[in-house]
Amino acid sequence: MTQRFDAIIIGAGQAGPPLAGRLTAAGRSVALVERHLFGGTCVNTGCMPTKALVASAYAAHLASRSADLGIVINGPIRVDPAALKARQRAIAETARGNVERWLKGMAGCTVIEGHARFTGPREVAVGAQRLTAPLIVIDVGGRAAVPDLPGIGTVPFLTNSSLLQLDRVPEHLVVVGGSYIGLEFAQMYRRFGARVTVVERGARLVGREDPEISDAIAEILRAEGIALRLGAECVRLMPHPDGVAVGVTCTEGAPEIVGSDLLLAVGRVPNTGDLGLDAAGIVTDARGYIAVGDDLQTAVPGVYALGDCNGRGAFTHTAYNDFEIVAANLLDGQSRRVSDRVPGYALYIDPPLGRVGLTETEARAGGRSILVGTRPMRRVGRAVEKGETAGLMKVVADAETQEILGAAILGTGGDEAVHGILDMMNAGAPYPTLQWAVPIHPTVSELIPTVIGEMRPRS
Repeated sequence: MTQRFDAIIIGAGQAGPPLAGRLTAAGRSVALVERHLFGGTCVNTGCMPTKALVASAYAAHLASRSADLGIVINGPIRVDPAALKARQRAIAETARGNVERWLKGMAGCTVIEGHARFTGPREVAVGAQRLTAPLIVIDVGGRAAVPDLPGIGTVPFLTNSSLLQLDRVPEHLVVVGGSYIGLEFAQMYRRFGARVTVVERGARLVGREDPEISDAIAEILRAEGIALRLGAECVRLMPHPDGVAVGVTCTEGAPEIVGSDLLLAVGRVPNTGDLGLDAAGIVTDARGYIAVGDDLQTAVPGVYALGDCNGRGAFTHTAYNDFEIVAANLLDGQSRRVSDRVPGYALYIDPPLGRVGLTETEARAGGRSILVGTRPMRRVGRAVEKGETAGLMKVVADAETQEILGAAILGTGGDEAVHGILDMMNAGAPYPTLQWAVPIHPTVSELIPTVIGEMRPRS
């Protein structure tokens, strides 16, 4: 017998649960299906546990350099790996439990635990149960990609998920992948006492950033003793008595790295391969991401894909915004679109990188006449006072329209300070409006008007 609902939501990540809340509050019946852990990637294996570890790594780093700040610690700094794990798991488990209790106590929401598969455009099977609804929302997230490297089946390896289960500090962690996830883990485990080597296929780290930002990130990591092997075009994996041997073809350095542990951090893939999407006529791209329109609707009317599985954003905040767009359009009579979103994100190394809008490289590729302003963090008073002067600030604007196109703040507080620019971009304000703001002293943000005032054409 088929159960009928007003809406079916597949997945309890960052978009599905709040949408269930809006729909049930509007009097609609909702079936929410979750096959594993409530809360999705962010709560269980992403933002919350990893940023808890970042906080621990920062504390260890600050303690190690306390003498620079006039503080004397008698005795060596010691890291307790079991306590590190217990703390980050407790944070994740508390958040997961809160999401689960909220959904199961939500009037009008039926929570079904199991694996959902489409059997038609409006029908979903969960084991022996059959569900149908005129509105179906897919919020299934993604997982770590496992590349088909030579020797991948012969060696043990870690992903961002399994690394969180360790209750020890690796002797030598080799990270394959020099982008956002890999670099966060690289720095935190270096600060916990591991030797760390990052192997990156590209010529520089985090290749989507401007070269000067990538170079500054590399300088920060090298200063902490992290070895970088760039231009590793051919990566091979081999068993070794001491752990894992990683063969690399680079322009410089030894052809083989032996590590005690191997972390694969080469991207993400969506959890869409076992949902029976073909049975519903739902289209995916070559990488498995569900194709959606500007309103997040799939090729099947009434079926939406939110969060990481739609390829339109890979962050908790974009997933939540997906929910906001769909809820506003379905329940509030609005016409909100994904293309209205100003993109922003952060890299949580220390100091962090806060990013919004276009890079200089992207702005130039669009044929715009641009202005660029930069300032090293060593010329930011707040950074000097904290003794954290690595990094730089950068703002890009359109010379003709005065539109702020993008910014990067790599430095202490950069993940927070960049929101001053993000907010102005959302408001559509020209850069002179921000130039004449009167910010609080001493802050990192107070230098944003200065950087804008110093913007110049750059060939």
